[in-house]
Amino acid sequence: MRAAAGGAPPRRAGGIRVRAPLVESVSCYCRVDGGLKTVVSARKFVPGAKLCMQPDIIPNKRKSRSSRKERCQTQSPLLPGLPDELAISCLMRVARVEHPNMRLVCKRWNRLLSGNYYYSLRKKFGMAEEWVYVFKRDRDQKLSWYAFDPVNQLWKSLPPVPPEYSEAVGFGCAVLNGCYLYLFGGKDPVHGSMRRVVFYNARINKWLRAPDMLQKRHFFGSCVINNCLYVAGGECEGIQRTLRSAEVYDPNRNRWSCIAEMSTGMVPSNGVVHDGKWFLKGLNSHRQVVSEVYLPASKMWSATGNEMVTGWRNPSISFNGRLYSADCRDGCKLRVYNTETGSWIRFIDTRHHLGSSRALEAAAFVSLNGKLCIIRNNMSITLIDVSDRTTVTEVDSARIWEAFARKGQHRSFMANLWSTITGRNLKTDIMHCQVLQV
Repeated sequence: MRAAAGGAPPRRAGGIRVRAPLVESVSCYCRVDGGLKTVVSARKFVPGAKLCMQPDIIPNKRKSRSSRKERCQTQSPLLPGLPDELAISCLMRVARVEHPNMRLVCKRWNRLLSGNYYYSLRKKFGMAEEWVYVFKRDRDQKLSWYAFDPVNQLWKSLPPVPPEYSEAVGFGCAVLNGCYLYLFGGKDPVHGSMRRVVFYNARINKWLRAPDMLQKRHFFGSCVINNCLYVAGGECEGIQRTLRSAEVYDPNRNRWSCIAEMSTGMVPSNGVVHDGKWFLKGLNSHRQVVSEVYLPASKMWSATGNEMVTGWRNPSISFNGRLYSADCRDGCKLRVYNTETGSWIRFIDTRHHLGSSRALEAAAFVSLNGKLCIIRNNMSITLIDVSDRTTVTEVDSARIWEAFARKGQHRSFMANLWSTITGRNLKTDIMHCQVLQV
């Protein structure tokens, strides 16, 4: 054991038994140049050096559980005077609009709000908030996007979209896991059709990359079923026919896979997931109206009923087990599909029509806090409680923006900003609308 430790045998000095040091300074690998990571390299640098046996200076030593526990006990608490469990219970009740400021308080708060644990608790206890995200194309064909906080009725600024999507057209947009917003495919004016996939993490307010799609495509159909992203049809630059191919992205496996092809190529104009099935309607290569439905259970495509397709208009949504569609240009009338009779029937009329201009045209239907949300090109929002036909709540976004305006030059700047993003110029259009929960 003494030889293994590299020490000399004990000797007597003045009648007292003395043991030599276990390690000589020149023979300790801990004192060798840090760039020499292996024992072989260290021996070349210091011939005859022996392994350092002192546990407190062994390099790359694995920290024990007790040391980690001591470190946790010495770090400052999340909230002074409270255990971390109670502190997290308090912090998870803070409104989402304050989360960016919370990240600036300290490193521990920033780490807490960057992980999944904090947001899983908010969702578990019903404290997660839903915000509306809108992608809008301006008159210069530039893509911009905004988030609407329905609690405080505020529009929020967001980080710019990735450069490859700033001028892209025909791309898809979907939400996975409730808080990840994906942009995929599309056609860039410089690079043409794309396979690229990026996603926005609403929890950390950043854009990240995801695996590319298997096929380049633009102006295609997309949907989310069982938290998997499906795409089908569309066009590809250089191919003089519409695409029949389809594929699916599984975020748990982080990969794309091919699924069954459609019976005919299609450039979809309408798409909705209803009753667990994906319905698509569009034009084939001969500019004829075609429609198909994908059945996830059998992983096959089949024909759809003519009654549903004939009366199906955009925008539409499957909400609380019923399929709704717009019955007028501004979305003030709604129709619902009756599966028993196989026909569309009038469901609700707000009796307050806004007009037929492009700025007032209904761009999307989304589900927001248990209500059907209608979003128009001028970014005005109408919330309808479809469970009660007499309850209709109008949210005038323009009035909300005016509340931010101040006197003098700042007021003029805000007025110009609002004029730009609300679509008073008829060439501006909303491309996509999604709801993220954080």
